[in-house]
Parts: sequence; structure tokens; C-alpha cells
Amino acid sequence: MFGASKHAVFGALMALVTGLTLAAAVANDQLAAAKFTNAPALALPGYLRPTADPTFGVVFTRVTAPGEKTAGAPPCVGVYCTHRYSSAQAWNADQSLLVIVNGCGGMCFLDGLTFKYLYSRNTGDECEWHTTDATRMICVSPREVYSWVPARNAKTVLYRGEGYSRLQFGPYKGNLSFDSNRLVLRAMSASGAMVAFAYDLATKTKYPDIAVSDLPGKNGYCSISPSGRYVFCPQTLWDGLETAYVFSVEGKQLQNWTEHHRPGHGDMTIDTDGHDVYVGISKAAPDKYHVIKRRLHDGVVTDLAPTGEVQHASTRSIKRPGWVYLSYAGTATGVSKQKDWAPFYQEVVALKIDGSGELQRIAQTHNVPDNYWSETHASPSPDGSMVIWSSNWGQVGGPVSDFVSRIPVGGTQVK
Repeated sequence: MFGASKHAVFGALMALVTGLTLAAAVANDQLAAAKFTNAPALALPGYLRPTADPTFGVVFTRVTAPGEKTAGAPPCVGVYCTHRYSSAQAWNADQSLLVIVNGCGGMCFLDGLTFKYLYSRNTGDECEWHTTDATRMICVSPREVYSWVPARNAKTVLYRGEGYSRLQFGPYKGNLSFDSNRLVLRAMSASGAMVAFAYDLATKTKYPDIAVSDLPGKNGYCSISPSGRYVFCPQTLWDGLETAYVFSVEGKQLQNWTEHHRPGHGDMTIDTDGHDVYVGISKAAPDKYHVIKRRLHDGVVTDLAPTGEVQHASTRSIKRPGWVYLSYAGTATGVSKQKDWAPFYQEVVALKIDGSGELQRIAQTHNVPDNYWSETHASPSPDGSMVIWSSNWGQVGGPVSDFVSRIPVGGTQVK
């Protein structure tokens, strides 16, 4: 995968990382024992300069430089330059490439280990990394699904949506199944109705239409579950209530979660019991503002973390199943006063989803609350050894950069 020069660069970087973190490495923490930790002042790190978090010891690197004229940096446009979203895979399958989308005028591809800018591409369509082929992305245009090799800018059509228009990958929150064989397309049928259907890229099988337009409210998106067995479709009712439906790929309705946003702002994975689950933030009783996981096939809920300022949940560590990566917002003043809350603010935390409360505290983001584009949106690499997150570094309305933290899998550096 790497040439000799890249091995040398990576080896030197890892030696630095090891030297910075070795003394602080300890066993994972427990949620019940976690304490409120005030983040000490820290100057904005320089572009591509590895820095140790002063509290947790975890080494992180700023990988974009919006608003700066920095040689070799990604060509960011405007005040933010970040990865797409918490539930979107930022790294490719072997983690040799990292893609930056927001504010980059298309897609900026970085070396996935050194984070040096490599090249830019722009398809104009929504694309997600193939989970096993590191060279490819799977993309959806209004008329077709295609395989795309960014390095060569080469496209191969996989499915043409004859009889359908306005094909969408979700939109925005669609993912591939963990084997990359299946996805869900939302589209307009020949009769002008909104539908969603699963498609198997390996067998070239189109599954039956799900009549999304017949569901109450407005559809947010539809996506395939990690196993490829289920279709998940959130719906927002006219009174603002956010509900969800679960279907088999054959189109049979299995679940209708009628509670508001229970959960939402999250991601799907397969838990250690082998169940497809959605992990996110609840906004309804009896676990309002808790982090929960919910099984797709029967709706059973497991409470994972108490009330807190968590905004987003990501389970993109598909080769390290059983963990969710949480982006906490809030302020020190606000969170420190809430004794029964999760004691995290402006922090990235990895939490086991088995209900044990085992966690890793990864980064203090110094990201003060502002607007959507400045939200942290933490997203891990496939093996969970790295997490990309965004921060305005304490400046409301200021530049929003991306940062990558490197995590010793199996241990954290919080004391």
C-alpha cells in the first residue's frame, strides 16, 4: 500500500505519537466514574502539527486550514473546511485516504495517515466510500448508481434507474451495507410518487418499492441497515414530531417508532449480539436527552448514557463494532452545574454500546456553540484508531477546521 518514503514518514509520525502518549496511557474509563473536566486554555495548533491534548494526552492534528494562506493545505473556500457528517465515512477502506467535503469546492482528498493534501475531484453527486475496496466510492446521480475511482476520475455505471427520476443516496444520510453490496435509493416513480427501494449491487437485484409518499409527514431520508436486511426511513410529521419506520428489503413494514426522535442524530451499526441497531439521542420519555440504542427489528431500547449536551453519534468504526463516538457541545458553566448529567462538554467520547458504560475520552474540542457548520460531527476511521472532528476553537463565527485524534484501540489516555 505504501512506498518506502511514505513508510518512513508514517514511522516517524507514529514514534512522535507514541512518545507523547505513552506515559499517560491507562485502562478505559467507566461512565459512572467519569468526572467533569474543565478544558485548559490551548492555542490553536498549527496546520499538520501533532499536539497532545493537555488533559487526556491523546495526540491530535489539525488537517485543514480555512481562511489561511498555508502552503500545501487543502484549497478551502470560506470559513469552514470539514468532513461531510458524523455518519458519513471519512476514510476509505484501508484508511489510506481521507476525504474533506464541506467548504472544499468539491472533494479534497488527503493522505489518510499523514493528512497531507493530495488532490481534488468533483462529481457533483453524493458519494460514499466502498467498505472493502479502498480505491472506490459508490455514487448516486439523479439517473444512475455508479462506481467511481477518485484517483483516476474513472466512472463505471452499476445501475440505471429506468422508470425512475431524481435518484438520491438517502439523501445525505444514506450509507452502504457493511459489505457494500446493498444501498437504498429514494426516487420519484413514473407516476410522480416518492418511493424508496433497496438495490443489491452484487446480484443486480432491485427490491420492491416502498411507498414513502403514503407515509404520514415528510420523509427525511431512507437508508439500508448495516446487515443489508432492513430499510430505515425517518419521517417528520406536520406538528414537528420526528418518527421512524423500519421495513424489510422486500418492503414489509416491521416497525413504526411513534415517539419523537427516539433516537435521532445518530447512526446504524451491528451490536455484539448481532442485531442491526440505531444509536443516537432520544428526545422523548422515558429517556429524553439520553444516548440510546434501538434494535431495528423489534424496537427494543437500551439506555447507554444519561442526559447531556451530546449532539451527534457515529458508528463508522465498522471494523471495531460495539462502539459509538459521541460529539458533546455545551459550556463548562452549564454542564458543571448539572450533577446528574453526563459530565462532558465540548468533548469527543467513545462509548461501548453494550450498556456496560465503558468509555474512552478522546478530545476536548474547544468548539463553542455557534451554527450547524461549526458543530463537531466526530466520525471515526473504520478500525476506530482515528477520529476526525471539527472546531471553531473558541471563536463564534470564526474559521472551522478539521482535526484528527489518534486513539490507542483498547486503551485511553484519560486519568
